[in-house]
Amino acid sequence: MVVKNRLKEIRHDHRMNQVEFAELLGVGRSLYNRWENQHVQPELETVLRIAKVVKLPVEQIVYLDEQC
Repeated sequence: MVVKNRLKEIRHDHRMNQVEFAELLGVGRSLYNRWENQHVQPELETVLRIAKVVKLPVEQIVYLDEQC
């Protein structure tokens, strides 16, 4: 199992580009891009902050991919 995120879907729902969404989350575009492309995952504290900013439960932001 691998932890993955739905940040790209959430960003599209907010109709923002990566720069705008990264600014909304308070991170740099380069780091955000790495999260969105599943190269690394945000830390738990960051996921909790993202959940608060986008007003979604954590479970709708990160999930376990059981196929990996």
